[in-house]
Amino acid sequence: MTGEEPAGSAGPRHLPPIAEIAVASVVLMLVGGVYLGAHIPRPVPLGIPTSLLVAGAALTATDVMLLSRVRPFAWGKFFLVIRWALLAYLVIAGMLEFVFVFDHTPGKTLAVVTATLFVFAVDVPMILAFTVARYQPTG
Repeated sequence: MTGEEPAGSAGPRHLPPIAEIAVASVVLMLVGGVYLGAHIPRPVPLGIPTSLLVAGAALTATDVMLLSRVRPFAWGKFFLVIRWALLAYLVIAGMLEFVFVFDHTPGKTLAVVTATLFVFAVDVPMILAFTVARYQPTG
């Protein structure tokens, strides 16, 4: 069995690079987050983190579109995993958001931080859920 064959399948499946695209988005969010965190509490130049956020959000939107076209797929397992992982990562993102709010991060900077955390909190559960579901029997 190769890495492309789900359990119980007759042959290899060719799936879009969902996990790889999501990892690229996570990398962009991490770079943007580190850049923001390195400048706070001083004023943050928002050009670089905003550009990284837009690129990462575009990758995430592309991932969702590509994922919606996958047939057949173990959607039950996908939604089981993403539901709980999304809950966990939204809690993590919420705790990080609290830190920035508690530190009185200015409005525009806080908006970029919030959006960056949201994209991150969507990407990681999508990676986990896709990776689990791709190897499950379909139907």
